[in-house]
Amino acid sequence: MEYMQAPPSSSQGNILCCTCGVPIPPNPANMCVSCLRTQVDITEGIPKQVSIHFCRQCERYCQNQRRHTDHVYMHIIYRLSSIFWYLQPPGSWVQCALESRELLALCLKKLKGSVSKVRLIDAGFLWTEPHSKRIKIKLTIQKEVMNGAILQQVFVVEFVIQPQMCDDCHRVEAKDFWKAVVQVRQKTVHKKTFFYLEQLILKHKLHQNTVRIKEIHEGIDFYYGSKQHAQKMVDFLQCTVPCRSKTSQRLISHDVHSNTYNYKSTFSLEIVPVCKDNVVCLSPRLAQSLGNMGQLCVCIRVTSAIHLIDPNTLQIAEVDCNTYWRHPFNSLCSPRKLEEFIIMDIDIIRGQRLGAGAGLTSNKHTLAEVWVQKTSEMNSSHQYHCKTFLGHLLNIGDLVLGFDFANANINDEFLNKMNPHHVPDVVLIKKSYDRVKRVKNRNWKLQELNRERDDTNTDDERQYHEFLEDLEEDEVLRKNVNIFRDTSKIPVESDTDDDDGAPRISLAEMLEDLSLSDATGGEGADMMTD
Repeated sequence: MEYMQAPPSSSQGNILCCTCGVPIPPNPANMCVSCLRTQVDITEGIPKQVSIHFCRQCERYCQNQRRHTDHVYMHIIYRLSSIFWYLQPPGSWVQCALESRELLALCLKKLKGSVSKVRLIDAGFLWTEPHSKRIKIKLTIQKEVMNGAILQQVFVVEFVIQPQMCDDCHRVEAKDFWKAVVQVRQKTVHKKTFFYLEQLILKHKLHQNTVRIKEIHEGIDFYYGSKQHAQKMVDFLQCTVPCRSKTSQRLISHDVHSNTYNYKSTFSLEIVPVCKDNVVCLSPRLAQSLGNMGQLCVCIRVTSAIHLIDPNTLQIAEVDCNTYWRHPFNSLCSPRKLEEFIIMDIDIIRGQRLGAGAGLTSNKHTLAEVWVQKTSEMNSSHQYHCKTFLGHLLNIGDLVLGFDFANANINDEFLNKMNPHHVPDVVLIKKSYDRVKRVKNRNWKLQELNRERDDTNTDDERQYHEFLEDLEEDEVLRKNVNIFRDTSKIPVESDTDDDDGAPRISLAEMLEDLSLSDATGGEGADMMTD
């Protein structure tokens, strides 16, 4: 602790300290630093040890402050019992890393009332053992003392971390305490839309406020401790996937004295029952409104709208949720009915696409006429002729997955009314690759939600691998997904002879699955004087 020195001048001399007589430069107090230290302590009133609450479950700190209420009626009620009334407001909890700016600001707020009479110059962390439950901060303060002298002093304040469970973690541990639930449903056999939705929720961190996540048949439930968090999830889902929602609430309790109500809210969302690689049959009115495209289409992607393509003309269209619920249509064939075909002959259609309507056509696909044969009927000579939008991927001898409409018995309102000559024998969906080899060469992984799984569905693993294959084949789809590098797999250089041309995800699109930790430690600054 020293005082502020005046700028040196050539004619300035020294004076004697009025207490000990030591020669010192002139200052307003006429005392040396040692004597001032015995007379004045500018850190008086500032606590040297403060408690700070920390939740071990969510690793957050409490930043609320105790405030004294000076209401007159409170003082009258508690004056006879000589009890001081303190009001602890509902605590707000924040996530702070060790030795971060957020943690430093939180600690200084604890001292806000104590350091209001001094001037804070500098503050910084001193290194402590991470498991010691201690946080030390070195403060530099200034204050005007005797006869206008300004003193500066450096001292250390120790913050003791006290464990305390926050309200959100209390609700999580209770397991049955929730105020709002978001029920997401999709009446389909395949869960491709749910797998894609799971990655979007993880990327935007909308699962952090959930009390419980439960997977059930044909959907998933998200439980929340407040209605606002549930409403935020509903708004996100409505902007992400085509769906419609309904809201209901149930009265739990009612306080007649304070006129307060306790409700449990339920948000029900129904996603359109169409997934990627589904074949659908549009109504004549809807097909005409989409640019007079063909009624038989293939769903190539599901985002905030349903993306369709006509396999006979390459005409594309988008159907939003409002249009779908006005003109609903269902999937004609489930992915389980996909059959494997082999390309016997292929002829690329150049120039103008015959039969195309007034809508847009895809530039990423190529129209072609193919002759295919089932791999299960290689002993026979029966072949099927059809048009496909996969002309840019297929060659003679390639394997492709498709739906056999010639031998299928499908009961659909719109399909039964179509002209039989307009219904193709086979609709090709996607090129087929060696699945075992693709799993072996896959050096990336995805994160998953921590949820209660439904053990009744035994086909989840196969559907999940199909979703991973869709990410590898669709570059647009994986732009909204965080893909992490799988460090447990050693990269193997595959030979060109064994490579069947299956699409892969490059290392540039992968993220490192690492947890970054802040560096700890620091050297204490020397005592400064002014």
